[in-house]
Order: sequence, then C-alpha cells, then structure tokens
Amino acid sequence: MVNNIEVEGQTLMFLNGGPMFRPNLTLSLMMMCQSREEAESYYKALSENGKVMMPLDSYPWSDCYAWVEDQYSISWQIYFTAEAYRQKFSPVMMFTGANNGKCKEAIDYYTNIFPDSKVGGIMEYTEGQGDTAGNVAHARFVINDYVMMAMDSSHDHKAQFSEGTSITIMTRDQEETDYYWNRLTAEGEESRCGWLKDKYGFSWQIVPHRLVELTNTHEVEKARKAFGAMMKMNKIIIRDIEDAYNS
Repeated sequence: MVNNIEVEGQTLMFLNGGPMFRPNLTLSLMMMCQSREEAESYYKALSENGKVMMPLDSYPWSDCYAWVEDQYSISWQIYFTAEAYRQKFSPVMMFTGANNGKCKEAIDYYTNIFPDSKVGGIMEYTEGQGDTAGNVAHARFVINDYVMMAMDSSHDHKAQFSEGTSITIMTRDQEETDYYWNRLTAEGEESRCGWLKDKYGFSWQIVPHRLVELTNTHEVEKARKAFGAMMKMNKIIIRDIEDAYNS
C-alpha cells in the first residue's frame, strides 16, 4: 500500500491513489548535488520520458541547475552547490493561481504552527525580473527542524496544490495529533484517514506512530481490524484504533 524510499536519512513515501491524484509542479523537490557529475546523472535519469522545464545550465542563482518533471509527473529541481546543506532534498511549495502572492503569509503561518521553526531568508522579485515585483522568488524556512522552500508565481501554470503530493506529520500521541489537526484544518478542510487540506489547499497527513505500529503487526487479523477502524475516521483517534485492534 505504501512504499518508502530512504535518501540520506530522509524518507519519501509513495502510494497508489488513482489518476485523480496527480502530482504537479506546485510541489517540487529540490535535490542538492555535491558535484556537476551528480547533477548531470540526476538530470539524465529524471528527465527520461519526462518533461524539461528548465534545462541543465548556468543561471543567475546557480552555475548548474535544472527543473524537470519525471515520467510520473513528480517535479524535481536539481541544484549543484559547493556549500554544505542540511538535507539532500527539500520540498518547494509554489504559490500560484489563487495563492499567488501569499508565499510570505504562508511562511509566517507555518512557522507559527510548528515548533523549532525559523525563516532562513526571502528573496523578492524586483521590476523587470519576470514576475510581480515583491513576489517571493525563493524562500527558505525551517519547520520542526525540517528545511522547506517556497516561491510565488504569477504565471498561469493551470495547477494548484492537490492530494497528488502531501507531507506526513508523524505524531507521538493523541495530544500532538489533535494539535496539528486543529491548527491545520482551521480555515482548511478535513478529509479521510488522517488527511487534511490547510487554508492554502496544501495536503497533510497526520499519522500517529501508534497507528503504524498497530497496522503493521504480524497479527494479521488484528491489523485488519485496526486498519478498518482507521478507514472510517477523519482525524485518527488512537484509542478507537486500539479498541478495534483488541476486539
């Protein structure tokens, strides 16, 4: 049901959701490379049978950069830097369409919800740079000690945030589950099985560690009961999952 890939200590989760849940460029992954050769190898592999938005080349912000969409419609930004980086990849949120111009507001929103948060830096467009002056060209921020990036775009990409890409928050207990659920659904909307959309339409999964424990046990019948209970929920209620598991 879920496949996890670990990349230098970070986890990418993949699941089948049907054609209605298609990834798009409003959420891309910035892949940090330590050499031009590494950048070239990612570029070649990820662009095969995919789409090149910006070819691997020299740009004002990097001597070696590319933006591609792979064959599964997942968007990647490939970036060579000689500087040290904290994470191999970082999600990049694009605020476009109805969200255009809301990037700075959203960064403030997220850094006020998550602990261990800070704004690393914001670069704005100026007149004549190809977008609305004052819009965010690139921003770096940290939530819960995890590096995120974001940008505005006034161009018509015909795309908005969708369930095709989401971020999972693994919670310790019901109190933490309730906190993130309540904060992120305020002005947003609830969905099923721990999924929600925040006020910008971005999707999050709020998953207690206990849920993973109970649905991945070798006691198959108990795991089936726990999973069945979860499928009926919006927000995950740990005690109800445990009751189903033990019934």
